Amino acid sequence: MVMTSHSAATAANPVLRVAPASPAAAAAHFGASLAFHADVSDVAAALVADGDPGFVVLDSRSTASWDQGHIPGAVHLPTTLIPEQAAALLDPAVPVVTYCWGPGCDGATRAALALAQLGFQVKEMLGGFEYWVREGFAYETWEGGARRAADPLTAPVDAADCGC
Repeated sequence: MVMTSHSAATAANPVLRVAPASPAAAAAHFGASLAFHADVSDVAAALVADGDPGFVVLDSRSTASWDQGHIPGAVHLPTTLIPEQAAALLDPAVPVVTYCWGPGCDGATRAALALAQLGFQVKEMLGGFEYWVREGFAYETWEGGARRAADPLTAPVDAADCGC
């Protein structure tokens, strides 16, 4: 077999070693991803906009974690308690956005799965509480409200949003 310079480069390139999906398959995948996920900035923007955001935010972490810091207005429901308490705390007609610590924790995914199995519409907030704080959004602790400066690696310094 004769390899062209393009196919030789592709074979050696770890990014293109497996060919990209077709545009139709990529559209289906990324469309599905957005049906399952929301990012921190979009959640924050919806929460501060006038009126009902149309969803409830659920913190799936322990009480000690909740006390350390949580999103204002979030419902606190640790993942292990979802099967017995979700029906009393959440309206099944209102979508739920789950979060946990951050990208290194899959607690929000486990919470979203538990809620979906109970019949709730659910999305997972990518970045979790870590990125909420790193992007400079206000949060509450057992001592009261808090806010840190935005980390320039996660949020624009001189703009209202990142433009994405």
